[in-house]
Amino acid sequence: MTLLIIAFCIVLLVLLITWGKTNAFLAFLIVSLLAGWLLGIPVTKLAGAVEKGMGDTLGSLTAVIMMGAMLGKLVAESGAAQQIASSLMKTFGVKYIQWALMVTGFVIGIPLFYNVGFVLMVPLIFSVAYQYKLPAVYIGLPMLASLSVTHGYLPPHPAPAALVKQFNANMGLTLLYGLAVAIPAIIIAGPIFAKTLKKIVAKPLQTFQQELIPEEKLPGLGNSLFSSLLPVVLLIATTILPLVIPQSDAIKDASGFVGNSMIVMLIAVVTATFTLGRSTGMSMKRIMQVYESAVKDVAMILLIIAGAGAFKEVLTVSGVSTEIAKALESWPLHPLLLAWLIACVIRVCIGSATVAGLTTAGIVAPMVAQGNVDPNLMVLSIGAGSLMFSHVNDGGFWLFKEYFNLSVKDTLRSWSLMETIVAIVGLAGVMLLSLVV
Repeated sequence: MTLLIIAFCIVLLVLLITWGKTNAFLAFLIVSLLAGWLLGIPVTKLAGAVEKGMGDTLGSLTAVIMMGAMLGKLVAESGAAQQIASSLMKTFGVKYIQWALMVTGFVIGIPLFYNVGFVLMVPLIFSVAYQYKLPAVYIGLPMLASLSVTHGYLPPHPAPAALVKQFNANMGLTLLYGLAVAIPAIIIAGPIFAKTLKKIVAKPLQTFQQELIPEEKLPGLGNSLFSSLLPVVLLIATTILPLVIPQSDAIKDASGFVGNSMIVMLIAVVTATFTLGRSTGMSMKRIMQVYESAVKDVAMILLIIAGAGAFKEVLTVSGVSTEIAKALESWPLHPLLLAWLIACVIRVCIGSATVAGLTTAGIVAPMVAQGNVDPNLMVLSIGAGSLMFSHVNDGGFWLFKEYFNLSVKDTLRSWSLMETIVAIVGLAGVMLLSLVV
């Protein structure tokens, strides 16, 4: 009976978001309260459980996501992203233009949120398409595959960062494993798959032709790369150094402090304030305005994460999450495959990668807690599944369709299939890693 209640609540969640057009945060709250009541949680404790779930899920994650948004916005506003893109284009040349855009998307996608990266990079794709008379979808999809994969797989993006915290995974190790899984996924879903799309005719709308910053006003390439990738460098360094340097209390304490995801993002934002902000002539007032704008951009994402945390807490307090885990254990599927499959189903039904990832995490959390699977790989498995087959219920689908001015049919055979390939190749990479980790 309890499993039927959970199934009913998940279906209701899907219907509220898709058919009812309800805000995902409100939908999570409604379903969490209903699920808690149906599962027998006393009404005197129900509101407290929802509040605890929201607080526990956000915690230090709020600072990580907010500062990640601040860094990404400054990278865009300062021209650092444009500098990286332009320099890579010059380095790779016309022959390898797809690869140049793919690498650009990967580098830019690590600090930037997907929507910001998309809007920032699409004008570059269009200008290259016009300049070299190449099909826009053919040359642009590799870059968008990179942006999508970094959004779904790699911290400090919201969903992966939230999953790392929920599963008590290691942020640095998850990032390292994520890079190993992400690269082949991007190559296969990007340049290789795009070869089949040369005949798709895209006529980008003039509305989306944005003004680029004059080259003489851009920050230097070294500065742009350093400032954009500093969080990645710090996370990787604090993960690897303790393994290669003889352990001492001082090194252990220092790496533990600097390796904290909140401290990493704070160091990166403070550094970028001067390297990308002040050094390019921005006033402190202007820089703070950029940061305030970034916070507004991700406020709803934080609320959705909080709502998902409330639903997870209800499942935990009622004891159903443990019951679900025991029921799933009897399925003849590897835990990583099972989590990926659940994320896929929710993603296809709801359309949001973030909601799919966090909802799946609440269901499979007891399996991770029991030590049946590596938590870092579970983050990546769910992340891969949450990208499966983006279609008409996903905002990213319409973003791609409208910017490239495509039909629904061509959007499905390009964008939707690219996302499907990313999800499948990602799972394959995670399963291979599970053999050696």
